[in-house]
Amino acid sequence: MKYGIIGYSGRMGQAIEELFSEAGHELVYQKDENGEKEIEKPEVIIDFSLKEAFADTVRVIKEKEVPLVIGTTGLDENDFAELDKLAEKVPVIQSFNFSIGINILSELIKKVNQYVDQDWDIEISETHHRFKKDKPSGTAIMLGDLLDRDVEMHSKRLGSEFGEHEVDFASTGEVLTLKHRAYSREAFTRGVLMSAEAILDLDPGFYTFSQILSDQS
Repeated sequence: MKYGIIGYSGRMGQAIEELFSEAGHELVYQKDENGEKEIEKPEVIIDFSLKEAFADTVRVIKEKEVPLVIGTTGLDENDFAELDKLAEKVPVIQSFNFSIGINILSELIKKVNQYVDQDWDIEISETHHRFKKDKPSGTAIMLGDLLDRDVEMHSKRLGSEFGEHEVDFASTGEVLTLKHRAYSREAFTRGVLMSAEAILDLDPGFYTFSQILSDQS
């Protein structure tokens, strides 16, 4: 597979290239704040840049008309509207977190939510490395959206933490905690690789990583 990376010089961009190279895929396009380099047209483009670069990502996908796997955080409703427009022409896979463990956590949260009523307190806390700008994380927002109420969210930015998410459900007599912690960026890049390989066989449309996981199982 010939692929491209937007946000190439970032931590995730570098981790993606390392894993994709190990899998035998060829990097033919790269773009970041330092410029743009293209050897030949990629079959798929992966975007892990910043929200500020999103408009440029949209432009690149429109020009090249290739599938997009995007994990950029901080996107708003207008950005998702742009992704929907792109998805009319090419397949788009979007997620705020490409970790298989986080997607399992999401299923557990939905299950627990069926059993707790409004008398239970629910709070979400997340910790990421000091360079992550958005608070709360896109993943925390994604997890919160699974619940049938507004919940308190707490964010920490510490050292080189790869990502920890914890959801607490509490009544006056007990506490249930669901927690996921990533120990390396491979927790995310494996899901990106799965998505990039799967997207080549998809029709135009908007897809989530959880859909890709379901199809693989």
